[in-house]
Amino acid sequence: MKKLLILSVVSSALLFATNNDELNKKLDLLLQKIEQLEKKVDKKDTEIEKLKNELNKQQAEIKKSNEKVKKEFNLPITTDIHESSQAPALADVIDIIQIPAFLCRQTDLLVECAKTDKIVNIKKGQFMNPADMKYSVAKVLKTRGCEEVNYNNSKKYNVWLTERGSSFGYGNLVVDMRSFPIMREFAPVIFDATHSVQMPGGANGKTGGKREFVAPLAKGAAAIGVDGYFFETHYNPDEALSDGPNMLKLEDLKKLLNDIDKIRGVI
Repeated sequence: MKKLLILSVVSSALLFATNNDELNKKLDLLLQKIEQLEKKVDKKDTEIEKLKNELNKQQAEIKKSNEKVKKEFNLPITTDIHESSQAPALADVIDIIQIPAFLCRQTDLLVECAKTDKIVNIKKGQFMNPADMKYSVAKVLKTRGCEEVNYNNSKKYNVWLTERGSSFGYGNLVVDMRSFPIMREFAPVIFDATHSVQMPGGANGKTGGKREFVAPLAKGAAAIGVDGYFFETHYNPDEALSDGPNMLKLEDLKKLLNDIDKIRGVI
């Protein structure tokens, strides 16, 4: 075994000596490739830094816009966030941090939001079993020092859930009214009555909607029992830049709120 090893080392040494020029050429080519890669990395680092600066600029503009709205109307502000870094950046301006439905299970996002002193409103994913929203609530409560998931603890520690419809085949959502009592076992529940009538991708590459179903669904939620509502509204929904097909007209909102109050008064 030792002889074989010695022969191998000697053979390698002889090979190195006889092919030294060839090896140097290979090394030169390798060094050139390394230099090329370093230049590409430097270029990527520069691009990443530019993107970070642009992101910071956009966040500053969003923050400024929210500050303006809050000051002008003297109302609480809510907004979606999509990155963990946005939670502390916006926490001194907004009052309710909203977790988008598609991100409702993202642990790092939920934890960073929980570290603020703001209400955390988690929108149920269109793909989620309402019973499984317990675990999203648990992540926020645990971060805030509470181990047991229930309605009263979530109310105390400012954690909400929002129902916004469930996927029903392609390009369609339905509202399973069972989700309200199920999720109210874990937290106060908001009903997003306008996003719930969306038709994702149902308008030639854009999101469509059926606003005529907003009122009946909202009234049904009032009869079953929810803690609040989320409505999108516009003076002319057909001209809205986003989500127009599922928005309520401003003049229709007041009547609907009155009807909801009447139903809640009876139940």
